[in-house]
Amino acid sequence: MPRRGSSALRMFAVSALVVSLAAALAAPAAATTTSTAALEMEALERLARELVDAGAPGVIVRVDDGGGLPVEIAEQARWARRDHVLRAGDEFRVGSSTKTVMATLVLQLVAEGELALADPVEKWLPGEVPGGKAITVRMLLNHTSGLADYTADPAVVPSIVGKGRRGWTSAELLAVGVKHDPLFAPGTKWDYSNTNYAAIGALLERVTGVSLADLVRDRIARPLNLAHTYYAADPAWRGRHVRGYEPDAEHMPPGVPAEFRDFAGPRRDGHVDVSGNDLSWGGAAGAVVSTAWDLARFHTALMSGKLLPAAQLAEMRTTVPVLPEQPDGPGYGLGIQTGTTPCGTFWGHDAGIPGYFSVNVTDRTGSRAATMLVAMETWVEFGSNPKIAAASKALQTAMLCTMLGRPVPRSSAGVEHVPE
Repeated sequence: MPRRGSSALRMFAVSALVVSLAAALAAPAAATTTSTAALEMEALERLARELVDAGAPGVIVRVDDGGGLPVEIAEQARWARRDHVLRAGDEFRVGSSTKTVMATLVLQLVAEGELALADPVEKWLPGEVPGGKAITVRMLLNHTSGLADYTADPAVVPSIVGKGRRGWTSAELLAVGVKHDPLFAPGTKWDYSNTNYAAIGALLERVTGVSLADLVRDRIARPLNLAHTYYAADPAWRGRHVRGYEPDAEHMPPGVPAEFRDFAGPRRDGHVDVSGNDLSWGGAAGAVVSTAWDLARFHTALMSGKLLPAAQLAEMRTTVPVLPEQPDGPGYGLGIQTGTTPCGTFWGHDAGIPGYFSVNVTDRTGSRAATMLVAMETWVEFGSNPKIAAASKALQTAMLCTMLGRPVPRSSAGVEHVPE
């Protein structure tokens, strides 16, 4: 859905993680000698309940600090329990964390000599990307190509809100994106665009002759025994799953554009259940389904070198600045974000797709991992609910610090202390 004040869309909430955590952790973490696993669990449970009390239909938190049993929490609004009793292991739509999976697939092929990061797009998708001779595979992966975002096009909006009845292929999504003028010359700036990954999806299929669903299954899910991770080319789920919601038209907060105020789906207590809507429009930019446990296992394998050789993992971690005014600040690598806070440095991705906002992070070695899911997304997309935003930021901060083995800053002790 659309980023405010921009022609690009944020499926997906790029850099919201690094920017919000940088703000929330601006003050040093308070030192303490009484922090224990029980206290950390209590703090995370309290903050998850506060997020539900602020209006989130459901919240999942999973934190593994590498030193014991992971913390797993599922909190839910009472009205939502009539549809589904939420569990920490439920499947959910991971949105833009799909990009980390797709970048991993590309880098595996680079390691196998099938393509190169310096290859021009024109080599693999001849005539499909205007200016493709000047755009490299690396530029697609790190969002420096200048391509406009296909999710901003009116042709895709009906699918985003669940009213479209067509499926989308990578090539079709790419064609929508490249109809628009580029935002800047290739390689000169950074701007998040889902069209980059529509091109990556088309490229992967062209190079391998294999569907994205089969690539995810055969190169990621099966080798790692990820039983609940798959590329969803249609609305079907394979297991117990989170019901994702958005406010219905009558209860949608002010400030949300008219085209995103009325989602298709069953009505529930002032909300719409969007979990049955088609996901194909997310494509290689956002159509993977997973669980908190599977995502932790994926990040552990990725960052510890089990999925990529050292040279390709180093390429993935080579970043460009997200904020031009902060060249040493938050960075975006190849399908992955990073940021440094007083609690430590994290890697991962945040993601928003209707009904699902998630934050998926790990440390540099993959020995620690954490996931937070909120079963609603318009609040972050349009800044339409400051109360939920503040509660979410507090929980994200506590989750990150707990994952990294640091005490939670006092600013996260309660949502009223978290800057908006």
